[in-house]
Amino acid sequence: MDWTQIDWRALERLRADFLHGKPGRANYWQSESDLSSYDVTFAQRIGWKWDYVLAELGRRGWSPPEGEVLDWGCGSGIAGRAFLDHFGVRSATSLRVWDRSALAMNFAAHPARTKYPRLTVHTGLAERPAILLLSHVLTELTAAQTEALVAFAATAQCVLWVEPGTRDASRALIALRGRLRASLSLVGPCPHQEGCGLLTAANERHWCHHFASPPPGVFQDGHWSRFADLLGIDLRDLPLSFLVLDRRPVPAPPPGTTRIIGHPRIYKSHALVLSCDRTGVGERKLTRRALPEEYKRLKQGADDPLQIMRCVKDQVVSLQPLSSFESGHS
Repeated sequence: MDWTQIDWRALERLRADFLHGKPGRANYWQSESDLSSYDVTFAQRIGWKWDYVLAELGRRGWSPPEGEVLDWGCGSGIAGRAFLDHFGVRSATSLRVWDRSALAMNFAAHPARTKYPRLTVHTGLAERPAILLLSHVLTELTAAQTEALVAFAATAQCVLWVEPGTRDASRALIALRGRLRASLSLVGPCPHQEGCGLLTAANERHWCHHFASPPPGVFQDGHWSRFADLLGIDLRDLPLSFLVLDRRPVPAPPPGTTRIIGHPRIYKSHALVLSCDRTGVGERKLTRRALPEEYKRLKQGADDPLQIMRCVKDQVVSLQPLSSFESGHS
């Protein structure tokens, strides 16, 4: 399907379902046209979030184990395709797509088979997946369904989980992180294996969220402009929360590794950075006078959220992207 064939009324109905639907509600896919229209629009935005997460995993030097990839709650299958596009099909013995909707499973399987003709694509669940992909599912599950999913996730070799960047979704992922780290190592977004520093009373108002950016051409594309106008969508940064876990040991990052949460708050003379490291989560101050180049990078929004940070009390005295640190020490 292309933009000229989109069912805009179906997208409006799906948008209302996403915003106001209740956990455990009935399947909202009514036709293949629903899925086709969704795949060209909403699914692409989810794909950009996956691209953000997968690119970070690449910068961390992480790669998946060999085995079957299961896209659980697949919808149109964008998570599985994004994963295979990034890591390639050589590490995947097969792709399996599952959804409560048979219509969605069949739809998701078709573009995957077309795009990766040498890869076996199955529909339905696997007992113990090697690589489990979960995408935007928490808001659709009842408490009992979430419990069952967490138990299932604990059997996987690795779990890649992406959710909206809302406070509720983030806090839900943090709770699941605490349970799953009993059997799986933390890969991201955390730069450590400790408990979550956001669970302290002082950080109650914060949540762990990050921002993916759409491809630059989106803002000059009339089709995306129409999509934004009709459905009330902001085409700028895409907030997300994510969690990646692995049964294999995860190498410790260099000392001082921290992760910037959300966007820094930029002021005329300084920036306030909410950052997470093995000591916890706190707000650190970086002054323009002391670190002009680092301040400029933060203001431009160009920095990798993974940094090597050194502080004196809560004052940042040095800041260096983790990727440049590692390339300089390779």
